[in-house]
Amino acid sequence: MSEFGLDLLAVGPHPDDVELFCGGTLIRAAELGHSTGVLDLTRGERATHGTPDERARESAAAAEVMGLKRRENLGLPDAGLDPAAPEQVAAVVQALRRIRPEIVLIPWIEDRHPDHEAAAALLLRATFLAGLARYPDGAGAAAPFVPRQVLHYALRHRMTPSFVVDTSAAAARKAAAIACHASQVAPPAGGAPTLIGSSGALAAIEARDRYYGSLIGVAHGEPLRAVATPGLADPVRHFRDNPFAGAHAFEPRR
Repeated sequence: MSEFGLDLLAVGPHPDDVELFCGGTLIRAAELGHSTGVLDLTRGERATHGTPDERARESAAAAEVMGLKRRENLGLPDAGLDPAAPEQVAAVVQALRRIRPEIVLIPWIEDRHPDHEAAAALLLRATFLAGLARYPDGAGAAAPFVPRQVLHYALRHRMTPSFVVDTSAAAARKAAAIACHASQVAPPAGGAPTLIGSSGALAAIEARDRYYGSLIGVAHGEPLRAVATPGLADPVRHFRDNPFAGAHAFEPRR
């Protein structure tokens, strides 16, 4: 029996963040036969548009589009994520120990939304503490767990990626998954304006995916950055077998 319960888990501060910023990676992983899941930290109850119940229905619909094996919501306070709050850290640790994901995707540490930055710090803390046998103190605690790798995905702020995932084949399904969150990306006419509901917001996400895809010579891509430095047992075979491993960086000049 594998020590892992899920191949790839993406954690989002709010119910639509994973779809917007690393949905293509999850879709491609599922298409390649890997088990995937999403852990939403909050129900998005402070959003300008959409009720928590409405957003839960949208999340379930998006999960179907992405081919997720599981999706959960921890119900932590929207606009109140806090990496210094012991109860929030404990909730995330318990979820990681229960789900036991092999690879974990978490937000990048810089962003315009304070919940996004707080989520990054909260998850970095929780992924470390989840491996401590004596956290939390007391009998009956879930068994310690350490994922194989933790990777950052980019939100609004750019980061230097460790690598870019080719998401070209997932582009249409990613757009469909995002469209499931209609309360956020297509708010009612005359409603209060929001960034994600503004004209051109989804086009900007598409343009970003095309930009990162261009770095590896494909139509669409999503950047990921490793928290711990990845190691290679055989660098020659890695670059020989990987069609995206640097070939475009050495194209002859014309």
